[in-house]
Amino acid sequence: MNNAEAAIKKAIAKHDRLSDMDITVFAQGSYQANTTVKQDSDVDVCVRLNSTVFTRYPEGKNNADYGYTDGSIRFAEYKNLINEALNDYFGSQYVTRGNKAFDIHSNSYRVDADVVPAFAYHCFEDGCDDYRKPAGVAFDTDKGARIMNWPDQTYSNGVDKNNATSRRYKKMIRILKNLRNDMQENKITAANDIASFLIECLVWNTPNKGFGHLNLTDDVRYVLAHTFNETLTDEKCNEWGEVNEIKYLFRPSQPWSRIQAHNFLSAAWDYIGFE
Repeated sequence: MNNAEAAIKKAIAKHDRLSDMDITVFAQGSYQANTTVKQDSDVDVCVRLNSTVFTRYPEGKNNADYGYTDGSIRFAEYKNLINEALNDYFGSQYVTRGNKAFDIHSNSYRVDADVVPAFAYHCFEDGCDDYRKPAGVAFDTDKGARIMNWPDQTYSNGVDKNNATSRRYKKMIRILKNLRNDMQENKITAANDIASFLIECLVWNTPNKGFGHLNLTDDVRYVLAHTFNETLTDEKCNEWGEVNEIKYLFRPSQPWSRIQAHNFLSAAWDYIGFE
């Protein structure tokens, strides 16, 4: 994984135009958070342009109100430059362009990597103004959707909760990811399309008091019971957030639903054999 991340940094540094831009290349997701499990051992790398930002303003406000001017590059052009850099460095046969990211195929030296081009993202609406620094990231998909994430806040909040739970928080995430994978192998339908980040967020919304039992099995029992009970209705988990505590976990814009998460938790409880 380290080799994959280092190679992507070299690819950007060798490109004529990109090498002169204010770009930060960093790992994010499970690899950065140390919640990767064996079957999901790829690396997610963000290539963020810092000098050009996506913004979100309160109604009636615009660039001039916050001292911004139009950027010098469009996101589609930036993504195309990233495509060039990856093809030049790895060879086009090792690079597949997807709707959101580029897939760098593995070899004997590196694992698979997803490369996500992004701009910095600054939100000025009520409720997110405090999160302008460190900035979030945002990118446009090839299909025209805009996706915003906060990897810095996700990482730091995860570290804090892991420390507060005597390192049980990340253990629980890895256990539930392995459980999901095992359920998928055994054709448990409710485990299909359960994203790793959704599992991370479910564990995040478990109170710290639920971690630290004498054995890990009791922690797993608590996490599953709490999240199952709290996802019985929309009202109970309406205010749940992602790990970054900026985005709501269950809203129409998300790729998953409360019912989908609840069904997975129910099936996981039965699959383990808890009573």
